[in-house]
Order: sequence, then structure tokens, then C-alpha cells
Amino acid sequence: MTIGVGGTTAEEALGRLRNMLGGVEPITLNEYRMRIGNAQMRMRHLGLEAIFLNAGSNLEYFTGVRWSPSERMVGAILPASGDIEYLAPAFEEGTIRDFMAVEGAVNSWQEHESPYRLLFSCLRRMGIGPNPGARPTIGLCSSLPFFMFDGLRMLDPGYAFTDAGAVTGYCRQRKSAAEIALMQRAKDMTLEVHRAAASILREGISSTEVAEFIHQAHRKVGALGSTFCIVLFGQASAFPHGVKHPQALKRGDMVLIDTGCRVHSYLSDITRSYVFGEPDERQRALWAFEKEAQLVAFAAAQLGTRCEEVDAAARDALEACGLGPDYQLPGLPHRTGHGIGLDIHESPYLVRGDQTPIEVGMCFSNEPMICVPGEFGIRLEDHFYMSEAGPRWFTEPSHSVDDPFGLAR
Repeated sequence: MTIGVGGTTAEEALGRLRNMLGGVEPITLNEYRMRIGNAQMRMRHLGLEAIFLNAGSNLEYFTGVRWSPSERMVGAILPASGDIEYLAPAFEEGTIRDFMAVEGAVNSWQEHESPYRLLFSCLRRMGIGPNPGARPTIGLCSSLPFFMFDGLRMLDPGYAFTDAGAVTGYCRQRKSAAEIALMQRAKDMTLEVHRAAASILREGISSTEVAEFIHQAHRKVGALGSTFCIVLFGQASAFPHGVKHPQALKRGDMVLIDTGCRVHSYLSDITRSYVFGEPDERQRALWAFEKEAQLVAFAAAQLGTRCEEVDAAARDALEACGLGPDYQLPGLPHRTGHGIGLDIHESPYLVRGDQTPIEVGMCFSNEPMICVPGEFGIRLEDHFYMSEAGPRWFTEPSHSVDDPFGLAR
């Protein structure tokens, strides 16, 4: 089918969408407890006596508390043995208790008091204090702002600090069946939104109008809206994350739409590229190169393979087509993929230098984008997860440049 011949209005397209949220459940208390147990086992293996989980996705992953980071220290102390405890401003204690899936004591500080001093006081009460000739090692959340780290180390030199990512990242990289199910639903919802967005395209429509439709469509399928939305036409599609000015759609333009939503905090992130009208030969050829590179990357992502090898496979495929080499344009200007879960970009990454062996439960985007400055860009982005039998697609990749959603089959 040729994109741009359907004549569907936004109202008609929204009317065809249905709520898809039913049948999936949020993460259970038992799973949160299992996560804490896994983290504590890892901490003991690494010699960490506790970690501080700062407000953000790490705090949510282990406790269920969804809290945006700010200048106020909010988080949780997870000891290598024992119960988790929370740290929060006194006026937020009720809200923290309302959010928590894992119960724990809330240690609160007033606005004029030092949360750093309170944290050290809690650690000592937990039996984690400096000893003659030995400093306890405390893992700090990778996202903790520098000013908080600096305040802690200046206040009490009796503790050694390290990046808690060796614990938090290790646990989060390996998704459970429940996490994969939540991402599967989010991605299914976003793919339906992509199909609907393609159906409303018409000559002269603005990129901002399409983006607004996508927000409405995500709400119609059961999400709170789009977590992000990039809509690019023509030459603007050669900029991976867009340009500041909206565009009006013309016949022959490459269309690039990258969007996602959230289901019980787990994310989708899918990109589709196709031509409005009839593709020319150059667009067809480069679209085919992009699809081939995506399939090559998928095939390379086998259990035990290092993440960087997947990136190398995609780059080799594009170089064989006369693109690149390396990051040179026309070609692929960024990594081949990223992890995903509670954050849109998580470790590990499909990029040179990431030597993480691929394991069961890991989830990745696969998006070896081709950018041709001054002409167009093509990004086909689907995600896959690692099963015991190897990689499995969350969403079926684009079928062809003429029929990207496989509607004519």
C-alpha cells in the first residue's frame, strides 16, 4: 500500500482504536522482595555493606516508590543484610508511605536539617559504621547528583563510597517474565498508534499536528499519553532527534516517527520510517539497507555474544552497502541499540566498548539508523528480548517501504 492514499481523518482513526491495557498486572510485592534479595546477594559478593537508592528509576525498581529526583534527598537505604529503610523530608513522609510497595521505616529530616547527617546516623544504627583501620563501603546510586555525593564525603570521611551501578545495573539488566510482559503490552499499544498515525497523513499536514494525534492515540489505547514523540518529514528526518521547527508534509517526503508510552512504568520505543507517496529508487535502496542492517544485528545478538559485537555486525552490513565507514555520513551516526525497561535508555548498550555478554532477560532496541545529510534519514527501531533460545522480537519489523505495517499481506 502507498502511504497517503487512505484519506482517514484523525477522528476516524481515533475511533478505530480500543483500550488495550486490560489483562496486564503491575509488579507484585513478591517480585520486589526477590529484587531486594538479589541485590543483597550481589552486595555481599562485592563487599558493599549498603547502597543508597536515590529518587528515580532505581528507587522505583526496588521499592515501587516512583519519585522524581530534586535538590531534596529522597531515597532508600538498602543494607547487605536486613530491612530497607527510607529517607525523606518530614513533610513528604505520608506521600512516601502511600507510594511504597515494600514497607519500611521512614527516616525524616526537617527543611533546616542535614539529610546527609541523617543518612550516616541510620547507617550506624544499622550496625554499619567506621571501624579502626577499616571504612565501610557504601554504594551510591549512579544518578545521585554530585553535590549530594560531595556533601556526604565531606561530612564523614569514615566511609568509602563507590558506584552502586554494579548492583543496581546488574539486577535491572536481566528482566523477569513480568517485566517483559509489561513491555510487550506497551510496545503493542505503540505499534497500533503508529499504524493509526500513518493512516491520517495528508499533504500539508504539520509534524506538530501528527504529534498531537499520537498523544491522543496513546491515551485511546490505554496509556496516559506519549512519553515522547518525534515526528520528522523530508530533510529533517536526517537529524536523529529532530529539529526545532515543525515541517509540512510533501509528496515524496521520508516520514520518521519515533514514539512510545508507559504501561505500569515500563516503556515502549518504536520508530517507523516510510515515504509519503511513491518512494524513488534511492529511498528504496537505502530503506532496504536499513532493514538488512537491523536484521543482521538481530541475528548477531546471541547468548554469550558481547554487546559491542552486535554493533559491529550492523556497521559491517552498512559498510558493505557503501555507507560509513564507522560513524561517517551517509551512514550510522550513533550506537545500534540500547537497553530499555523503566528508563528509555538503560544499560547495557549495543555499542563499541560495551563488552557485556548478552544474557537471558536482557532487552534491547535495534535501530542502526541511516542518515543522509540534506536528503533524509531512515530509522527502523524495534526491540527484542533474550530468551533461553536466543533473541525474540517484541514487535515485528517493518515489512517493506511500500507496506511498512504489512497491511497488504
